[in-house]
Amino acid sequence: MRSQSLGGREIRMEDPEEKKIALELLETEQAYVNRLHLLDQVFFTELMKEARSGKSIPEDVVKMIFSNISSIYQFHALFFLPELQKRMEDWSSNPRIGDVIQKLAPFLKMYGEYVKNFDKAVELITTWWEKSPPFQELIVDIQKREVCANLTLQHHMLEPVQRIPRYELLLKDYVRKLPPESPDRHDAEKALEMIFSAAKHSNAAIAEMERLQNLWEVYQRLGLEDDIVDPSNELIKEGPIQKISFRNNNTSEKYLFLFNNMLLFCVPKVIQVGAEFQVRWRIDVEGMKVRVLKDVEFPHSFLVSGKQRSLELQASPNPQPPLVPQAFQDAIAKKEKQSESFKTAVHRPDGEDQEFAFKSEELGRRAPQWVRDKLVTMCMRCKEPFNAITRRRHHCRACGYVVCARCSDYRVPLKYDGNRPNRVCLECYIFLTGHLLPEEREGKHKGILEKESAEISGQSLMCSFLQLLDKNGKGGTRGWFVIPQDDPLGLVLLLHFDHRHLFQLVQSKQTYTFVAETEELKQRWMKIMEQSARAGWEPGFPSCDSFSRDQNIFLS
Repeated sequence: MRSQSLGGREIRMEDPEEKKIALELLETEQAYVNRLHLLDQVFFTELMKEARSGKSIPEDVVKMIFSNISSIYQFHALFFLPELQKRMEDWSSNPRIGDVIQKLAPFLKMYGEYVKNFDKAVELITTWWEKSPPFQELIVDIQKREVCANLTLQHHMLEPVQRIPRYELLLKDYVRKLPPESPDRHDAEKALEMIFSAAKHSNAAIAEMERLQNLWEVYQRLGLEDDIVDPSNELIKEGPIQKISFRNNNTSEKYLFLFNNMLLFCVPKVIQVGAEFQVRWRIDVEGMKVRVLKDVEFPHSFLVSGKQRSLELQASPNPQPPLVPQAFQDAIAKKEKQSESFKTAVHRPDGEDQEFAFKSEELGRRAPQWVRDKLVTMCMRCKEPFNAITRRRHHCRACGYVVCARCSDYRVPLKYDGNRPNRVCLECYIFLTGHLLPEEREGKHKGILEKESAEISGQSLMCSFLQLLDKNGKGGTRGWFVIPQDDPLGLVLLLHFDHRHLFQLVQSKQTYTFVAETEELKQRWMKIMEQSARAGWEPGFPSCDSFSRDQNIFLS
């Protein structure tokens, strides 16, 4: 009977192939735990001791170099390796490892943080190697020890980066060698899926790290302007472009950065100190249109029309791939797709043309479903774009909208949260409290139509948000309107809302056009106004001599 030794264990040639692979996994795991011990208990521990005892290197730098290596070491030394050892000792009675790996595989996602930090860690080692002689001397001393096998710190640090792909290869081989009737097949296949997911997680961390690094380099070239720097941005294309000037009948070379949500029109800085470019104009991709121009004098020209500005451009003759209309069309299509997703998220699933927010009678009484952050690029109230530095995202705890700090700087007790004060948007503040503004914000001169709503909202024939349009039918005053019981024509203006459910009120030769939040709300307003306007009052309605008899209500 022939046999060989593997990791101190004797493997017989007649042993099944899957057992040989399982033993190889155990042997490599033992060697790997020894490597993790070297990184965590030797390099990291001794460098931290040096950092605490002197000024050769800051403690924070040592922590950044080794990231979460301590957690990884403890997981493998205290859990993964002991479980594998125990299972291999019981192999004759329980020949399987799939269930063990399946149970512990989710913890392998912690490698994402280490992998993402790896390049930065190597860079810090290089920097402090040159900057701090004590740092260099200590690392050289450790590397000379027998346990390091004449390998550098950087070489040992690469081991965790390569470990999950190693698991994947071994487990694939293990599953392939398992007999079809093996009791471990189901668990092993499931474990392989989970290992693949962990590997994918690490790869995604690397890709995200590279994306953010590239994005940061672009921001540095642009001067790190506050309203541009946002980690959620995606650079689609950049390059030189010819701007057409029909006033001078010539072109001049400019430089464009096309992001997923904005186009930056730039000029190179004459003195390149810090930033490489100066941003002249910023144009939102939302609402942008692109049209090819049939101009004999300026071939390959096209028009980019945005909310802020329109540009007539000509593809640059520069040998690198030029910015062409298709790049803009792709960016616009991607933005429109995101907008459609946003509309889906903020509308009810039954497809009704209603806002995502609760019905008014539910507001504050039950927790809202929050609109997901990633679906929103601008405040859902004031429409100002979000950015990472000066305009952060917040959720209104009443309606669930994503709003900026300025639009959510209000607090109201909410019934669903035990009447504890919660952050809400201005619209919900007004609805729930009946106040136009908090007391400390009042005192400004009120318009002639404004009244203190707290006195009348609770005793009204009808009240809700409406929008009062101007004479041209365009967006005008957004407000909270009330028909008081004692003054049915005292329409009270307070604030905000949008949808296109129009109706008009004609009174004393004056026409007022309103937009209700929903069709159902519009019908309710029309009904109450029609009842109020009739010569004979309905039972239960107060009389009002000042209410003109020649009023009529009709749809726009």
